Amino acid sequence: MSLMTLAQARENFLAAMDTLRSSKVRSALTVLGIVIGVSSVISMAAIIQGLNKFVQDRVESLGSRTYFLTRFPPGTDPAHMPERIRTRRYLEYTYAEYVRTAAPDVENVTTVGTRGFFLGDSNLITSGDRSVEKVIIRGAEPEYTTALPLFNVERGRFISVFDEEHARPVVVLGASISESLFPNSDPLGQTIRINGATYEVIGVFTHDQGLFLGPGVDIFAIIPLSNFKKQYPEAKELIMLFTVPKNSNVETAQAEVIQAMRRLRRVPVDKENDFELSSPDFLSNLWNQLTGALVILTTAISSIGLLVGGIGVMNIMLISVTERTQEIGVRKAIGARKADVRLQFLFEAVVLTLVGGTLGILIGAGISTMVRTLVPSVPATLSYLWITIGFAISVGVGLFFGYYPANLAANLDPIECLRYE
Repeated sequence: MSLMTLAQARENFLAAMDTLRSSKVRSALTVLGIVIGVSSVISMAAIIQGLNKFVQDRVESLGSRTYFLTRFPPGTDPAHMPERIRTRRYLEYTYAEYVRTAAPDVENVTTVGTRGFFLGDSNLITSGDRSVEKVIIRGAEPEYTTALPLFNVERGRFISVFDEEHARPVVVLGASISESLFPNSDPLGQTIRINGATYEVIGVFTHDQGLFLGPGVDIFAIIPLSNFKKQYPEAKELIMLFTVPKNSNVETAQAEVIQAMRRLRRVPVDKENDFELSSPDFLSNLWNQLTGALVILTTAISSIGLLVGGIGVMNIMLISVTERTQEIGVRKAIGARKADVRLQFLFEAVVLTLVGGTLGILIGAGISTMVRTLVPSVPATLSYLWITIGFAISVGVGLFFGYYPANLAANLDPIECLRYE
C-alpha cells in the first residue's frame, strides 16, 4: 500500500469520525441497530457453543460405547405413540442373562429398574426427622457403574456381587439426598428408610445436577436390582444397558443383541422390532433440535436489528451526501475521480457499522462472561471465529447499505455541486 493510499485512508477515516461527531444522536441511533444485531448473534453463538460442549461432555460421561434397550423410544411420550408401540410388552429381568450368552461381542449387559415421579410413582426417603421426596429409586447390578461412568462413587462403594446375590438392603445415595439427610454427619453406615423399608448407606455418588433434558445423579438412590425386584414387583418398566468393547465392531455387536432380543420376544421375521436400541447420541439429537429453533430465533432477532441499522446507515449517508454536495464538487474540481468519492463514502459507512459491530462484540463477550460466571456448568465461550464473523457482518452491512449513497455521491455533476447552496 503506497503512502498516498495510507494518507487517503487516514483522511477518509477522520472524515467518517467527523460525520459521527457532527450528528451524535443520529449516529448513535444508527449504530444501535448494528449493536443489537451483532451482540445477539455473538452472545447466542457463545452460549450455544458452551452448551454444545456441556451436552457433549454429558454424552461422553454416559459412555461413548454404551447402548440402551428400552420399550419406547427415549425422550418421547408413549401416550402420543401409535397403538402398536404403546402396547409393547415390558422387558423382563431374565433377558440380560440370555443376551450375555447370545451376544459374544458385548459386555456389561445389565438390567435397571426405576421408580420415579416421571413414571407416576412417589418415593419418600427418611432419616430421623429429615425426609426427601422427588427422588428416583433405581435397582441396579454391580456392572451398572461400568456401563454408565456418569454414576461415579465419590465415597464408600457401589453395590457388590454379594449384595446382589443376597438382595441386601443397601443403598448408594446421590449427593443432594445425602446432604439433605445428613448435613452434618458422615452418611456411610447410617440407616435410612426408603418407602418404609430399612436400608444401610454404603456409598455416595459424585455431585451431578443433571442436564435440563433429564434428572441428574444427585437425586438417585440406587439399591441392588434383586432387592428392587422384591420390594417393587409392580415396577415393570425395565431398561437394559450393554457396552461394546473397543476391539469389537459396533454394528456386529448391535446386530447380535437385536437378534437375541427378537428371539426372546418371539418377533416374527416380517415384523419390526418391538423394543428400541439407542445410544447416548439421542441426547445430542434432542439438543440439536432445540438449538436449531434457538438459532432461527436469534437469526430473526439479529436480522431485524441489522436491517434497521443498515437502513439507518443508508439514511445518514444520504443526508451526509446532501450536506456535503459542495465539498464533493470541490474535490471533483481539483481532480478527485468517481472511484475516490465512492470509496470515501463507502469507507464512512463501513466505519459507522464497524463502531456498532465492535460495541456489539464487546456486549456479546460481556453477556457470555456473565453466563459463564453465573452458570459455571455452561462454559459460554466466544471463539475467534465468531469475533471474525461479527466484524464481517458489520463490514458487510456497511458495504451493502452504504453503496447506494456512495454511488450517488460519485455520480454527482461537479458544476451542479459547486452551484449547490
